[in-house]
Amino acid sequence: MIKRFWQLCTLALLILLPLTSQASRQITDQTGRQVTIPDRVDRVVVLQHQTLNLLVQMNATDRIVGVMANWKQQLGEGYARLAPELNQKAALGDLTHVDPEKLVALHPQVVFVTNYAPQEMIDSISALGIPVVAISLRHDEPGDNRKMNPTLTDEEIAYDRGLREGITLIGEIVNKPAEAQALIKATFQGRKRVSDRLKDVPANQRVRAYMANPALTTYGSGKYTGLMMAHAGAVNVAAATVTGFKSVSMEQVIAWDPQVIFVQDRYPSVVDEIKNSPQLQTINAVKNHRVYLMPDYAKAWGYPMPEAMGLGELWMAKKLYPQRFQDIDMRKLANDWYQRFYRTTYQGTD
Repeated sequence: MIKRFWQLCTLALLILLPLTSQASRQITDQTGRQVTIPDRVDRVVVLQHQTLNLLVQMNATDRIVGVMANWKQQLGEGYARLAPELNQKAALGDLTHVDPEKLVALHPQVVFVTNYAPQEMIDSISALGIPVVAISLRHDEPGDNRKMNPTLTDEEIAYDRGLREGITLIGEIVNKPAEAQALIKATFQGRKRVSDRLKDVPANQRVRAYMANPALTTYGSGKYTGLMMAHAGAVNVAAATVTGFKSVSMEQVIAWDPQVIFVQDRYPSVVDEIKNSPQLQTINAVKNHRVYLMPDYAKAWGYPMPEAMGLGELWMAKKLYPQRFQDIDMRKLANDWYQRFYRTTYQGTD
């Protein structure tokens, strides 16, 4: 153990020595921590899939030297087609742990982690002299910025402002500010297209929707998914009784009787489970064949992603209110986005 400790210390010094000759700057991450980083950042390790997705869209994969080991599980197997170079990156750690020996060997200048990464994980990386930046994509009240399921006074402000701040921060760190701002602009232009068409739909006429995940888990209040539904003109049936990401009972889903059920692209088997469940045949959505597998750009995660806001909310609104969006060609819009931000064609479902 002592020998390994000194080996790590030696490797950490190899990282720090070149940094001492570089100019540095101080940034504030999304948990409020002050972090000193080099002016020029060319080597980052990414232990959060949301940040990884954003870096790819900013065309910054050449800055990445290491990624979380389960990135394909988190982003979906098809994601490798969008960024095949990720297959060649060193794989280590995940959202809540990392191997310090493997980390040090990569000589990173910055390590990106999630806002709820354990403090001991952050401390162990920092002790090696490597700057750690936590990303939440939320604008939280003090005391809530380290939580996975925070209490949000205003979800709209928390996620809209938080996404802008998170993308801007990541772009500044990897010296891609213009790319970051282009991503933000495209995101909110897509959202405006939806809001303009739904502004006259009364609250009591909005469609009741449910987000079905494996093992009867769903998203309630305090998660971006609920906002995604609201922006698309739906009422999330789970929001009134569920906070965060939780399991619910079959009886509860039946009682909610959603008019539409959405299933994330990464869980296609859930669609057949719902359609073939004897218990769910009385549900409005099942009876009327309105159980939809979402396209891969409609990332209905607990955290917002640009394409989910810029494209996914529009796709969802078109499913909920087809007459209002008859002229919208989702495949063309998706392909335009993928050409611009992923530098490839869109090949997924509509």
